[in-house]
Amino acid sequence: MSAALLSGEIPALSALSNVFMPAAASYISKYFPVFIAGAVFGKLMGATGAARSIAHFISEKIGPDYAIYAVVVATSLLTYGGVSLFVVVFAMYPIGSMLLKEADVPKRLLPACLALGAFTFTMTALPGSPQYINTMPTVYFDTDIYAAPILGILGSMIIFFGGTGFLNYRAKKAKLAGEGYGVHLNEGLEDLEGEAPGFGLAIAPIAIVFVLNFILTKFYFASDAVKAKYTAAGYAVNGTWPVVIGLSVAVVFILISMNRYLRESNKTIFDGAVGSLLPIFNTASEVGYGGVIKSLAAFSTLKLGIVALAIPSLFKVGISTTLLAGIVGSASGGTAIALEVLSKDFLAMGIHPEVLHRVMIMAAGGLDTLPHCGAVITLLSVCKLDHKQSYIDLAAMTVGAPLIAVTCVMVFHLLTGLV
Repeated sequence: MSAALLSGEIPALSALSNVFMPAAASYISKYFPVFIAGAVFGKLMGATGAARSIAHFISEKIGPDYAIYAVVVATSLLTYGGVSLFVVVFAMYPIGSMLLKEADVPKRLLPACLALGAFTFTMTALPGSPQYINTMPTVYFDTDIYAAPILGILGSMIIFFGGTGFLNYRAKKAKLAGEGYGVHLNEGLEDLEGEAPGFGLAIAPIAIVFVLNFILTKFYFASDAVKAKYTAAGYAVNGTWPVVIGLSVAVVFILISMNRYLRESNKTIFDGAVGSLLPIFNTASEVGYGGVIKSLAAFSTLKLGIVALAIPSLFKVGISTTLLAGIVGSASGGTAIALEVLSKDFLAMGIHPEVLHRVMIMAAGGLDTLPHCGAVITLLSVCKLDHKQSYIDLAAMTVGAPLIAVTCVMVFHLLTGLV
């Protein structure tokens, strides 16, 4: 309303009722099933102890000598398996703390380890990720969650190996300086206690999400017969459907097979469902704001300025998306605004839709985690640390590594044409 008021182009109340609300409601109508299915799945994985069981298994196999790798791998497996980012942070915090403590690695590196596994390559780069940000471009570009597999895998490798290499370097440097895990009071490690399912049963829901996502995306909904069926009925196949179905089937599997580990199944499902409301309304409000900005003349000037930049079109996509994510402090929010207001312009540049899909969300995972980002504040709060102690390493993982990776991916595509 303030933006409309200052521009003098649209009455403030009209901007609220006729521009902001329809844009926000449109986003919710497209993505709410993904949010609620993912939130309930993640809540159940945490409440049953399945997430903890998987993390324990990986840490035992890798060992304390490779504590940083253990934390990153366990976190990334949970995130790539469909567990929501915030649930992963809460589930992995006590295990990560114990692993770093056993290896005498400074605890201040823990947020960076968790963020590397949860907030970077498994969220935006790795093809097939069921995280909702990877489903967002499917609606605009007619792609699927496996879009641009070569570019996605390349970006993931750069982030993973670059990130773990940097964190191990920092740990060795701290050890040489005589710095260990440190003394930390009231760490809240009681979550390590309680009965949990075995690794085989714990990993089964994640396997279900993987398998169903792949089959439905690559075979069922991709078949000409199914597409023709929906087209004849006046509908189009939605790229979010495989993720919703995979997560929903996994939820039913957990409720049946792990019921003994759930103290209050109804409450857990309720909490998961309610937990999906805040993130989707946060993102939808950013989309609504983007809708208002899009309607103003100043935005047309800005858009023309971006298009006129004397750089390759793909770099215009990356720069504009990461700047939007940095402004709103959210990768999903930045992506949502970029898709809402710039997707048609990006497609008009002649860039392959799959490349657009992968580059946009990878770029959004760059400047999104500046100090004001809600996810950063939550992560530091869970780890009982502050910006002064941990943000430099955290920023290296969530800002530096993704921006380097997406730049390399864009250059690689421009040089080779591979997708």
